[in-house]
Amino acid sequence: MKNKKILVTGSSGFIGSHVADVLEEQGYNVVLFDEINSKYKSNSQEEIIGDILNPEDIENAIEGCDVVYHFAAQADIKSSSDDPTKTIQNNIIGTQNILELARKNNVNRIMFASTIYVYSDLGSFYRVSKQACEKIIEEYQKEFGLDYTILRFGSLYGPRANDFNAIRSFLIHAIKEKKIIRRGDGEELREYIHVKDAARLSIAALDEKHKNKHLIITGNQQIKVKDLLKMIREIFNGEIEIKFDLTEE
Repeated sequence: MKNKKILVTGSSGFIGSHVADVLEEQGYNVVLFDEINSKYKSNSQEEIIGDILNPEDIENAIEGCDVVYHFAAQADIKSSSDDPTKTIQNNIIGTQNILELARKNNVNRIMFASTIYVYSDLGSFYRVSKQACEKIIEEYQKEFGLDYTILRFGSLYGPRANDFNAIRSFLIHAIKEKKIIRRGDGEELREYIHVKDAARLSIAALDEKHKNKHLIITGNQQIKVKDLLKMIREIFNGEIEIKFDLTEE
């Protein structure tokens, strides 16, 4: 696969930008695709500005590509709950557009960014949209032979995180307000993974043995959210307050 042309949608985002970096480091020709310019673009990366809801934009970006890493999505769970229509359009219709153009342009494989929320009842319309996309992707393989690898990401942290990233949010509140308020009792279990490790594993998933498979990309050690918050408080020398909001919506 080396020297092959790979399209990364959502390339200005948290995980997408890191995957683009690792692909370039490993010798792939990388095409970035997003609605906005990436702050992390290198001089050797081609960048196309466009919308996954516009097939013509996708056509311009996907032509000649061997693989597509599809990260472009509405990923904020709260926003997905507030605006389900936008979530369904971006995540489901946008993904179907990618699949259709990939099929027509003889792309070898779709690498789809999903989530471990597909195993949960949580995650609102974000979870539902990812579950739907996985089924659509599987059906495209059955009907048209478009191969895929589904990457179910766990809890990511690291540089370039967006504002709704949990650990980034915790730290921002600790710095600015000296207080972290967490909905729930903190007993939730998480398996955090650094975004750069997740990006490297995403590229390792190009191996033929992972074709038409569902992979979980997450950390290997569980931690309760309340224990993570205690660690953050220790880092701040105990000078922040932690509260758990147990009120039901």
